[in-house]
Amino acid sequence: MTLPVLERRRTGWDVILGILIVIAGFVVLGDVIVATKVSVLLLAWTSLFSGIVLLVGSLFRIRSGGAWSAAIGGAVLSVLGVFMLRNPVIGAVTLTLLAGALFLAGGLARLVAAFQSPTHKVILTISGIISIALGVYVLINPAAATLVLLGVLLGVQILIEGLTLITLGRLRVAKPDAA
Repeated sequence: MTLPVLERRRTGWDVILGILIVIAGFVVLGDVIVATKVSVLLLAWTSLFSGIVLLVGSLFRIRSGGAWSAAIGGAVLSVLGVFMLRNPVIGAVTLTLLAGALFLAGGLARLVAAFQSPTHKVILTISGIISIALGVYVLINPAAATLVLLGVLLGVQILIEGLTLITLGRLRVAKPDAA
């Protein structure tokens, strides 16, 4: 059996959808505080729902093995979801601190990679320094960053997704050549 070949193609519908997604990105960036609140609540509900599904699914796997790990994972996700729903501000602070730590770790990794890469040293160094600066800013000022960081990250990600869709299209299964 051969695996399908994927190719990136752009259609008119991709461009229209991309434009709508870019507009949505600008709307999100227009009020990042509301976007932060909505993203924390969405993540909380997703965590809670996923945890319940894992817990129920673990009951069906009791005889086949792996039920305990699924049950523990489901319990942790459920508790996390409930905790974030009851304390969305603390959930936002936690997610902001996690994002700051990821920026810092990613920046340090890029700096280490810059010393090992003979060709991309400059870009890795610059992006590493920027990521470290972002991480340090977020970790030093979590109260100021909490209100806006998650909303800004969400808005920028939505913009990038829309622009990528407009310029490159989506991945599709390649049509076989008519030979």
